[in-house]
Amino acid sequence: MIVNVMDFKKVIKKILILVFSIILICLGFKLAIFYMPFLIAFALYLLIEPVIRFCMNKFNMKRKTSALLILIVVLAIIIGLLVWGIMTIISEASNLLSNLNEYVNVIYSFIQEKTSSFDFSKIQLSPELNGILNNSTENLLIHVSEIVKNFFTGLLNNLTSLPTVGFYIVITIMSLYFISTDKIYMIDQLEHHFPRSWVKKLALHVHGIAESLGGYLKAQAILILVSFVISLVGLYIYSLVGFNIKYPLLVALGIGFIDALPILGSGTVMVPWAIIAACKGDLNLGIAILVLWLIMSVVRQIIEPKIVSGQLGIHPIFTLVAMYTGFKFCGVIGLFVGPIILIVLKNIFENRIDKGLVKSIIE
Repeated sequence: MIVNVMDFKKVIKKILILVFSIILICLGFKLAIFYMPFLIAFALYLLIEPVIRFCMNKFNMKRKTSALLILIVVLAIIIGLLVWGIMTIISEASNLLSNLNEYVNVIYSFIQEKTSSFDFSKIQLSPELNGILNNSTENLLIHVSEIVKNFFTGLLNNLTSLPTVGFYIVITIMSLYFISTDKIYMIDQLEHHFPRSWVKKLALHVHGIAESLGGYLKAQAILILVSFVISLVGLYIYSLVGFNIKYPLLVALGIGFIDALPILGSGTVMVPWAIIAACKGDLNLGIAILVLWLIMSVVRQIIEPKIVSGQLGIHPIFTLVAMYTGFKFCGVIGLFVGPIILIVLKNIFENRIDKGLVKSIIE
């Protein structure tokens, strides 16, 4: 069998392009984390750009004037929400840290009570194995409490380091202003310093990724925000009427975090919470949490078809694999990064994926 050298070179080239694309995307995420203030500024710019254009067309304003006015209004809202959120998080996180050991003891006592009431003689567990199970449960709770303690300690340290937070906020605000007012100049500079063919190819890829990934992230962000707001309002109402909910903002943020993960949803947190509350004797709280979860689910099912115009065409098993791979490489943040990298790769190699990726490279 005679191997065509040119065909072999083409196969190697395509494989190298695939590997290089994966490395480039991973490097892009590293740089995005490093330059987070600029990324936040760009995301805010995408949100306010339609309003800036509306003011320019409707009131015949110049771009700088329109951008400055919209920027002042947006920043006033954001700074107000940030001040309230940071102060509330500091208060709730401090209270949670001071009472964390007490909560761990309560959970451990609850588990011991339930396991002691269970008749292990039916499954013939030896006393040694029973002791191992109890010790494992205790060690697990201690390990989880340490993770929670370290997380909230780090969070409080970051939030209370005002010079650092203030520096990030100032950089973000200035970046947002320059991006909003000098958009055309930045595009001209990009075209001036890079070859025209590069700019055209980059524009095509950016446009395609923006349509698929950008639309998906925007839709998911809206859905997560709706879930967060509903859970936050509901939990504050429950707290005001006398239910045992001490940390409504932290719990709502946790629900939003879980709801942001693909495949998982708010029910992953709220259903077990309701069951535990009912088992502890607080049946009213368990029912209230289930009612709030049902309201969130119904609202999400109503608005999701209107916001998410199309599916990405990625099976949940591949999304799950991407989440697991991202977690193994990047930790918790990889749960978000993995599916996003999968979406970007699907967009870049869409034609080859439709033909069969490996088959299209080899053939």
